[in-house]
This record gives sequence, C-alpha cells and structure tokens, in this order.
Amino acid sequence: MTNVYSFDGILVFGLLFICTCAYFKKVPRLNSWLLSEKKGVWGVFYKAAVIGTRLHISVAICCVVMAFYLIFLK
Repeated sequence: MTNVYSFDGILVFGLLFICTCAYFKKVPRLNSWLLSEKKGVWGVFYKAAVIGTRLHISVAICCVVMAFYLIFLK
C-alpha cells in the first residue's frame, strides 16, 4: 500500500491521473463536460489528457515499470 506523501505515491497518482484523463477524452459525454476548459484549474484535466494521448507509449511504459517496481522491488 503506497501513501500519497511518498515519492512513489506521487508518481502513481500522476500516472493514474494522466491515464484517467486520457480515457475521459475518448468518452464523448465526459470530453465535452470535463475537458472543455483549457485554462485555469479545470485546464489541468485537459492538459493531462493531451499528455496521455500524445505520449501514450511513454505513459504505458512508465505504468508497466511502476507496476513492476511496486510489485517486486518495494
């Protein structure tokens, strides 16, 4: 179990946030509702979705590496 206050927890949270926002971008109803703003606090969701869709290979590799680290090394 990782906590949010450790560096591992922050990395896991960031990866899951990027993956979730990229998934929201593929769902039409959630895309128009959650990712319509590009600036401000709600713009963080949009920017995470853009990172997730443009760098999907890198994000997937980071998720696999983080899962391997959390399961076997920690």
